[in-house]
Amino acid sequence: MRQALLALSILVFVSSPGLAKTANTTENVVHVLDRLTFGPKPGDVEAVKKMGVDKFIKRQLKAESIDEDPKIQEFVNNSPALTLSPTQLYTQFGQPAVKAAKLSQQLTESDDDKKKLNKIRNDLQKQAYDDVPDAKMMRAIGSPRQLQEVMTDFWYNHFNVFYNKGQDQLWIGAYEQQAIRPYVLGKFRDMVEATCHHPAMLFYLDNWQNTAPGVNKRGNFAGLNENYARELMELHTLGVNGGYSQRDVTELARVLTGLGLPARDGKNANLGESRAGYYFDSRRHDQKEKVVMGQVIQPSGEPEIEQMLDYLAYSPATAHHISYQLAQYFVADTPPSSLVDKLTARFIKSKGDIKAVLTELFKSPEFWDPQYFNSKYKSPFRYVVSTVRAANVVPQDYKTLEQFLRQQGMPLYGCLTPDGYKNTREAWLNPDSLVRRTGFASGLSAGKFKGSEGTAVDWQTLNTTLGDTLSSNTQSVVSKAPNNLKSALVFGSPDFMRY
Repeated sequence: MRQALLALSILVFVSSPGLAKTANTTENVVHVLDRLTFGPKPGDVEAVKKMGVDKFIKRQLKAESIDEDPKIQEFVNNSPALTLSPTQLYTQFGQPAVKAAKLSQQLTESDDDKKKLNKIRNDLQKQAYDDVPDAKMMRAIGSPRQLQEVMTDFWYNHFNVFYNKGQDQLWIGAYEQQAIRPYVLGKFRDMVEATCHHPAMLFYLDNWQNTAPGVNKRGNFAGLNENYARELMELHTLGVNGGYSQRDVTELARVLTGLGLPARDGKNANLGESRAGYYFDSRRHDQKEKVVMGQVIQPSGEPEIEQMLDYLAYSPATAHHISYQLAQYFVADTPPSSLVDKLTARFIKSKGDIKAVLTELFKSPEFWDPQYFNSKYKSPFRYVVSTVRAANVVPQDYKTLEQFLRQQGMPLYGCLTPDGYKNTREAWLNPDSLVRRTGFASGLSAGKFKGSEGTAVDWQTLNTTLGDTLSSNTQSVVSKAPNNLKSALVFGSPDFMRY
């Protein structure tokens, strides 16, 4: 029976030899909306049926062909946190805040000026950060470029930076906007390059301090710092089983010595500005030969870094690591090895072309296997966004949503560890989370939410939005409930918790 359903789902007819078309069944349409978007909005199921599943996928893979929502674009264009370079952000928001902090330390505890200066510092940094989570929520909920948003979420967690580590509060928006977003459907090697050289990453994983052993430097530049080198191998490229040793981490750290930030006193400021805020200090670079995983790196300064990024980005181990994560993200917590192998081969052949790998994924029998439909468990972020989208609410205040995510243990940009937030059932399914989700769903359904303007969510409209695919058990429970609780029960159901 399962094989028959699979055949029906995938190969309905062939328009030309070797070219299979995906059936525009409701189940397939809902599945593709669940996985390539943050969930259907009213009218989406009908629109994708009319367009055709294959055409919808191709269109989403070409995000630049889709006009962005003008309100979203205007918000982004007017946000310093998302438009200024890291150097500009530090000059306009960071330096005054630092000066205010230093000056406040020189004043007496009873001096009112100290409170004023602290407020100046906090207001400046808050101004630099506050737009960033709002923009993320706004895009995830309202952007028609949904696959781009889904992939931005995936890649940000892959190259995670914690916003609240010192200067990263200034740079987190620029990091996602400049080092992640432009490459989410592009070349993996380009994204590795961009994240490697962005000040947010250099500061978060301490490579700005990484200095050749024996170099006569003081304070922060006392010697090797292996933090970024380790995560570059373990998380960003090869994976934990990528075949490297501790010695390789140390050797890679030597390659990365000198890659850091412009001097804060203004020296190298122009160079930092032209290079998006990073600075390579040859005086702190290890000028001796290195050997990383058998690769002999001759002393050449900054080109050594490019040589190693090439090796890591194009490694078969990296291809497998990234392919496994993509298969886990889009198909199943424990993805089928057959799919991972296909994606790995495509990654290697295309030299890390993300769009090519996703095309392979979305046409695969594994992606369309009904056993994986509605099998992934929503993270708090995906749950909130999918709920608001299905309810067709346009929030006027995103802080309410962001507060809910903090309560759920998933504050935006708030993952302290470099491995980022997980996307598996095991990471997020717990009793406390379910209780909070139910409370959120009840308030939203009743129209008690900023932006919903007191309008309750009609459950029949909601059911249509979701493609009328609720399980018989959920339908039975909802049908017996009072009308004012029906939508809340849908949002709190096991069906809606999954995607």
